[in-house]
Amino acid sequence: MHSEKKKNRFEIDMCNGSIMNKLISFSIPLMISGILQLAFNAVDIVVVGRFSGSESLAAVGSTTALINVFTNLFIGISLGANVLAARFYAAGREKEMSETVHTAITFAIISGVVMALVGLFFSRGALELMGTPDNVINLSTLYMKIYFLGMPFFMLYNYGAAILRAVGDTKRPLLFLIVAGVINACLNLLLVIAFHLGVAGVAIATVTAQCVSCILVLRCLYKSESSYQLRFSKLMIKKVYLGQIFQVGIPAGIQSTVINFSNVLLQSSVNSFGSVAMAGYTAANNIFGFLYASINAVTQACMSFTSQNYGVGKWKRMDRVLVDCLILSTTIALILGGGAYLFGPELLKIYTDDPQVISCGMEILLYTTVTYFLCGWMDLFPGSLRGMGKSIVPMILSVIGTVGTRIVWIFGIFPRFRSLKILFISYPVSWIITIILQVICFIFVRRIVYAPLKKREAAI
Repeated sequence: MHSEKKKNRFEIDMCNGSIMNKLISFSIPLMISGILQLAFNAVDIVVVGRFSGSESLAAVGSTTALINVFTNLFIGISLGANVLAARFYAAGREKEMSETVHTAITFAIISGVVMALVGLFFSRGALELMGTPDNVINLSTLYMKIYFLGMPFFMLYNYGAAILRAVGDTKRPLLFLIVAGVINACLNLLLVIAFHLGVAGVAIATVTAQCVSCILVLRCLYKSESSYQLRFSKLMIKKVYLGQIFQVGIPAGIQSTVINFSNVLLQSSVNSFGSVAMAGYTAANNIFGFLYASINAVTQACMSFTSQNYGVGKWKRMDRVLVDCLILSTTIALILGGGAYLFGPELLKIYTDDPQVISCGMEILLYTTVTYFLCGWMDLFPGSLRGMGKSIVPMILSVIGTVGTRIVWIFGIFPRFRSLKILFISYPVSWIITIILQVICFIFVRRIVYAPLKKREAAI
C-alpha cells in the first residue's frame, strides 16, 4: 500500500490492527485541539469580562453564534477534503492525493478571503437582525470585523489540519494549537490589561494566534515527504476533486450552518430575558462547547477511519469502527457531561461572580450536559455515512430533526411557557428525534453501499 519510509510516526494505519486503541490515539489529540480552540475563546471571554466590564463581555459573547453561522459552512467543506484525502491515501493513489491536497488548500485561500470581505461589510447588519442591544452593538461590530480579517489564516489552518487528519496525524495540529494558544493568552493579557484595547485587543490576539497556527500547519505540509506534500507552485483547483469534496463537505457545512442558525434563534430568545440571562447563556454555552469538542473528535475519527476502510473495501471493519465509536462517545459524554453539571457552579464562577448569572447558567446546563451522550449518537451515524461519501440524506434528516424541532419549540411551545427551562428542554428532545431518523437512514444506506463491497470481497 505504502512503502515503509513514507509512513512517519505521526500517521495511523486505520485499515489494520486494533480499532479501539487507534481510535483513542486519533481522538485524544483531536479532542484536546478542540478544547484548546475553545480555551482561546474562553480566555477572550474571561479577560474581557474581568478587565473591560459586562458590556464588553456581552459584546464578545453575542457574536459567537453568528460567527459560527458564517464559518461552519466552510469548515464543513473541509470535512469533504478529509474524506477524499483519506480514501486516496488508504488506496495508495498518490497523484489523486496530491491533487486533492492542492485543490483543498487553494479553495481554503479563496474562501478565507471571501469570508474576510463578508465580515467587513455585513457584520453590523447581521448583529442588528439578531436584535443585539444598542449598548453593545458597536463593540460587537468592532470585534467581528477584526475577527473576520483573520479568516484566511483560520481557513488554511482548518483545511491543512483536515489533510493531516486524513492520514491519521492529529498530534502535530495539536502542537501547533498549543503554540498559538499560548501566544493568544499572552497577547490577550497584554492588549486588554496593559494597553486597554478591550474587545479590539481580544480580537487582535485571536487573529495573531490563527496566523501562527496557519503558518505552522502549512510548513508541516510543505516539509512532508509523502503524497500530501504541499508545493505553492502546484496550487490549483481541479474541478473533479473539488466536486467530490463538495459532495461530502457542502451538506456537512449546510447542516452545521443551519443548526447554528437555530442556535441564533435560541440566542434571540435568551436575549428576550435580558442581560443576566445572556451572560448566563454565554458562560454555559462556553462549557457546552467543551463537551461538543470532545464528542466531535470521536465523530471525526469515525469519518476518517470509515473513509480509509471504504477506500480499501473493508466493510466488516467499517461496522466495527461505528460500534467502537458509539462506545467511546457514550463513555466520554457521560463522564464529561456529568462532571460539567456536578461542578457547574464552580465552572460558572470562572466566568462571573454574579449569583443570578450562575443560577441562569445552571438551569441551562441541567438540560444540556447530562443528556449530551444523545448528541454524540446523533452525530456518529451521519459521520459514518459521510466516510462512505454519502452526505446529503443525513444532512436533510439532521436539519429536519434538530432545527425543525427547535423552530417548532421556539415559536410554538416556548411562548406559552416562557422560561429558560422550557427553552432548553428543546435540546434533548431534538436529539432523540434526530437519532431515530438517522438510524433508519443508516440501515437503508448501509445495505446499498455494502452490496458492491461484499461482491468485490466474494470475487477475491
